[in-house]
Amino acid sequence: MSNHEQLPHYLPSRQLEQILQGALQEDVGTGDITSQILVPEYHQGWATLLMRESGVIAGLTVAQRVFHLVDPAIQCNWTVNDGDRVLADSIIGVVTGAMRSILTAERMALNLLQRMSGIATATAKMVASVRDYPVRIRDTRKTAPGLRLLDKWSVLLGGGTNHRIGLFDRILIKDNHIEVVGGLAESVQRASNQLPGYLIDVEARTMAEVTEALSVASMIDALLLDNMTTTRPDGSYDCSRLKQAVDCIAGRITTEATGGITLESAPFIAATGVNYISCGALTHSAHATDISLSVDPL
Repeated sequence: MSNHEQLPHYLPSRQLEQILQGALQEDVGTGDITSQILVPEYHQGWATLLMRESGVIAGLTVAQRVFHLVDPAIQCNWTVNDGDRVLADSIIGVVTGAMRSILTAERMALNLLQRMSGIATATAKMVASVRDYPVRIRDTRKTAPGLRLLDKWSVLLGGGTNHRIGLFDRILIKDNHIEVVGGLAESVQRASNQLPGYLIDVEARTMAEVTEALSVASMIDALLLDNMTTTRPDGSYDCSRLKQAVDCIAGRITTEATGGITLESAPFIAATGVNYISCGALTHSAHATDISLSVDPL
């Protein structure tokens, strides 16, 4: 099965290549001296990639780009596609070509495959945990520096949705902005006057701020209800403040629960009626999926 390259709109092909070139420069530098002295240039062979644990595979397109940047003659034959659910101990593909090139590209290709698959798998688990509710799972800007676009792409492949890509494409008024300006409504008014064509999201931490946000509801695209869920001593979740806020808003503004959300708490939060749940842990703390590469020289 070939992996058809379908990049998200925010990751043009040229930018993906720049990201990968920088990563390879960091890893390979002036050359893979170990492979150069031990593996003859003419030595051909293949390598099998194995998914050692179940999860959602993500990053095949990226891994293939890595191999081709190291050596355009390398052939990648995938048995699955990005976004597929894969069982443990499944072969996900075979790479053929010069052994020296395969060994040079191995670590970078695996690093990105493992990270992207881990994020996609974590996202898929959270999406599944709230499947009984009309809520969407969103990512945040809590991504690895330099890898944000790949991290966000992984969330998409796991069934989640992307929020803003960076500080430049959407206005998000957070607690510190409100403190500096001196009020939530004033912050929204100022942002709307300065950049009338931009979507405005606002973070609210209290019911007073929720009420204030409703006074400028027509200017707000989404209200982020921050840290309105607490964990009781017995480990259960108290979502009463969040539920109160959602009921008070009554559909006048799109709502998003944010702040410390976990796989375990997500279903309880979803039950409050919020439209979105955002989770920074999807990208800043995702477990790297165990994927191996085993060579078989001719």
